[in-house]
Amino acid sequence: MNQYFSLKSAGDAVPTPGSPEERLQPLAVSPKSLSPGSRLFDLGQLDVRWEGASETLWTWMTPVDRPNFNPAMLRDFQRWQTEIQREFSGTAPGIKYLVLGSRFPGVFNLGGDLDLFAGFITRGDRAGLVKYGRDCVAILHNNMRALDLPLVTIALVQGDALGGGFEAMLSFNVIVAEKGAKFGLPEIAFGLFPGMGAHCLLARKLGLARAEQMMLSSRLYTAEEMHEMGLVHVLADPGCGEEAVRAYIAKHGRKQSGHRGIYQSSALVDPITLDELQAVVDVWADAALTLSPSDLKMMKRLVGAQTRLASV
Repeated sequence: MNQYFSLKSAGDAVPTPGSPEERLQPLAVSPKSLSPGSRLFDLGQLDVRWEGASETLWTWMTPVDRPNFNPAMLRDFQRWQTEIQREFSGTAPGIKYLVLGSRFPGVFNLGGDLDLFAGFITRGDRAGLVKYGRDCVAILHNNMRALDLPLVTIALVQGDALGGGFEAMLSFNVIVAEKGAKFGLPEIAFGLFPGMGAHCLLARKLGLARAEQMMLSSRLYTAEEMHEMGLVHVLADPGCGEEAVRAYIAKHGRKQSGHRGIYQSSALVDPITLDELQAVVDVWADAALTLSPSDLKMMKRLVGAQTRLASV
């Protein structure tokens, strides 16, 4: 299933009717009515567009500050999932693919809101940590189930996916990544561990020993290394990620039901329950409350680095 994509080798194999602006329509128009009615996805940090020809919903994260999962973005994701389920359930027009990428240059997502975490930890607010973590894994679990819709989910990674960004990426059926992107779980560097899905997902995909090795090392992996491990399914040249997704959909669209059946069956064979994800969140919250002042100092240095990145 692993593939490599380059525009130089794609030739005319990738159908590109019209300009990108013509292909992708903002979802100010209801897929049900196809008339200019209420804005369905008026979301502050998510840009959502519908491509009717391929029955694909494209979404890009557009963070207002640091490119992480801040509480406002989590609320946007919750509504995004609810609206997608409402619009495409029952007898509504079909949706075959759901794509998530990022508009932040060089970054897919850097993960949890470390500034928020530091505040919770300083105040000893376990409930705040648990709520944040459980909000994250509820969104993750819905995505792992493809929102209970007959679709295939695709992560388009055109920049770094670290910590919770890496965990979120792993919840997609198909991962398309551009060369140059970096992947990793840096939490152990400040005495913590990734608590929003990495353990559960990596253990299923790579085995428990390899999963623990990745989490304990805090090392960064290249897109090529992730491709070799089988975690990235399609490897694209820099700047070619979106066209690689289009090529994937064009090639496999007629086999979508079979692909979807395989992903659904895999989830049944080795299920990850919401209870399991929430139990790991509880362990994570307890571990966070034991961090030392030096660990918190390291966390705040990372917040500063993210802030500088956002201000560039």
